Amino acid sequence: QVQVVESGGGLVQPGGSLRLSCAASGIIFSISATGWYCQAPGKERELVAIIRNGGSTTYADSVTGRFTISRDNAKNTVYLQMDSLKPEDTAVYYCYVDQYSRRYWGQGTQVTVSS
Repeated sequence: QVQVVESGGGLVQPGGSLRLSCAASGIIFSISATGWYCQAPGKERELVAIIRNGGSTTYADSVTGRFTISRDNAKNTVYLQMDSLKPEDTAVYYCYVDQYSRRYWGQGTQVTVSS
């Protein structure tokens, strides 16, 4: 059974940092593409960042230069380092893992950027 579990969300002031983690089990993580989406209240879920099994990355324009996605295949974990956070980054952040044409989602973790 595949499980995808995010952690690391919380409340942070503008300009601050957070590091999200996403641990996957029941899956061959090293061959999987994985990434993060976010969904703000009243908005659709949108892509934040992707990291492929070869290590190449893609970022949304809104987070380029501020967020960094990385992975540790030995720990079956993907990370999202979020720096210079802005109030508009407030959202629920969802991790996903792709394998064999299926996408597995985590339950989401809330990030709130507010003073």
